[in-house]
Amino acid sequence: MEDTRTRLNDALKEAMKNKDNERRDVLRMAMSAIKQVEIDTQKTLDDTGVQDVLQKEAKKRRETIDEMSKARRAETADTEKRELAIIEEFLPRQLSVEEIQAVVNEVISQVGATSAKDINKVMGPLMQRTKGIADGKLVNQIVRDILK
Repeated sequence: MEDTRTRLNDALKEAMKNKDNERRDVLRMAMSAIKQVEIDTQKTLDDTGVQDVLQKEAKKRRETIDEMSKARRAETADTEKRELAIIEEFLPRQLSVEEIQAVVNEVISQVGATSAKDINKVMGPLMQRTKGIADGKLVNQIVRDILK
């Protein structure tokens, strides 16, 4: 399978050929963010590192969408949603709520958590298992709902 950086480059070329300016700009932004991390760390990122940068960019978009929706700025939120959709094309499929609940229940039984006081015992192993495939905020909310 192609690595993420190659897929980004290919998608950028395709967007430029098709004169899809919004997609081109989002892909350039993502590649710029990757390059900035490489400059800051003075290392060339492997595919996992590239995925981490894209996860952070996606998280920024989700947070902005929430803020803009609360501020009743639908146009800006819609723009961010379109950008998020483009970024998510290059990320692993995210777990559904049901899949997250199943993983949460499994981890809860493994660590023996019984109440809300045990959230910290659950979150460590859970975040290791769901890193990159589930939104941390959603995972946290599901754990809190289950361990009331």
